[in-house]
Amino acid sequence: MAELLSDERLDHLLGKEGHIIQSPSVFSYSLDAALLAQFAWVPIQQGKLVDLCAGNGAIPLFLSYRTKGTITGLEIQPRLVDMARRSIAFNEKQDQLKMIEGDVKKAGKQLGYGLYDAVTCNPPYFLANESSNRNQSEHYTIARHEVLCTLEDCIRSAADLLKQGGKTAFVHRPERLLDIVTLMRQYRLEPKRMQLIYPKEGKEANMLLIEGIKDAKPGLKVLPPFIVYEQDDTYTEQMRNQFDV
Repeated sequence: MAELLSDERLDHLLGKEGHIIQSPSVFSYSLDAALLAQFAWVPIQQGKLVDLCAGNGAIPLFLSYRTKGTITGLEIQPRLVDMARRSIAFNEKQDQLKMIEGDVKKAGKQLGYGLYDAVTCNPPYFLANESSNRNQSEHYTIARHEVLCTLEDCIRSAADLLKQGGKTAFVHRPERLLDIVTLMRQYRLEPKRMQLIYPKEGKEANMLLIEGIKDAKPGLKVLPPFIVYEQDDTYTEQMRNQFDV
């Protein structure tokens, strides 16, 4: 059994056998992390992957079920790094996964330039001056708002880390689409695949998944809409098929 602090719990990873340490006062992963981990391209047998803004390690853990490559999570908050490391140990994935405490803005310098096959990132969604419950804990503020890193920092660092032809995937809010595409092209990450996530049929999209390839030729493929819930709040067939839930 994993060692848990007084405010922590051990949760199942959605649709997986593994578990993850979470805390309502610090951080809990959301559906966006699970969706990004399923959307992202990964090398099947071997390769090197990085997850930026890794939080409590949810995306690296999810990715470990899709690839035999090595996965490094980079996170700036020491408490979340500690939680992720204990989750990795509990799932006995120390040979494949590692968590590093560090600043996304310095990811290339810390992890190495041009060495990685794939990079994922679930960046802060809100600008530093947006409200969105800024009175929550410091951990939530850092995870949700661009106070320690911006969208541009995340995209630039993904480009720094990737090999030529390497792939990166981001999850964000649809209203930032033009910012994302502009910045990806600025840093030589050509958008190649995109999908909008809808909470229910008839509702506006509330998440965006987008993949880019370093130094690729233009050409964007837009995937069919992904709808999470039926009108009665049960999972759609898409969700059940994607996550075996």
